[in-house]
Amino acid sequence: MKHLKTYTIQFVGLKQGEHDFQFNIDNTFFEHFEYDDFNSIAIELDIKLIKKSTLLEFYFDAKGLVNVNCDLTNEPYDQPLEATYKLVVKFGQEYNDEIDDILIIPHGEYEVNIAQYIYELIVLAMPAKRVHPGVEDGTLESDILDKLEELRIKNNEAESDEEPQKKEIDPRWEKLKDFLTDNK
Repeated sequence: MKHLKTYTIQFVGLKQGEHDFQFNIDNTFFEHFEYDDFNSIAIELDIKLIKKSTLLEFYFDAKGLVNVNCDLTNEPYDQPLEATYKLVVKFGQEYNDEIDDILIIPHGEYEVNIAQYIYELIVLAMPAKRVHPGVEDGTLESDILDKLEELRIKNNEAESDEEPQKKEIDPRWEKLKDFLTDNK
């Protein structure tokens, strides 16, 4: 947890107005969260803190590359990442982080740890399906893709062999096709 103290921002000594913080996020950050989906990560995180008399506004801006494995081929590739997030910190009777974009901390607190918000920002900015750019444009050479292509051709040949033999359809289902043409 000592490493995560780096992401604790003490706001008591800061004047009202805008303050900038920069962080470089790498694999050691995610080790504390026991998150190992990334092969490597190099994110530059800029945080703008606007201190007001009654609240704090944090603006997160993350840019960089995350090396992950493709969901289709398991080949590693660099996924570009850009993400932004706004967090409002208010003061109240007790700590409350149940609202997504609002954090309530008790009166008298002098610092806020933003590590959890950085973690969520980066993880949620990743696409749900990670596809190597070489798969999309057809330039990736992979044994897995070759095997998938080979199997796909066999499946198409199996379907074309069945076409000459007309499958008999149940007459009750055949009658339903009449409804499609009657409504035109």
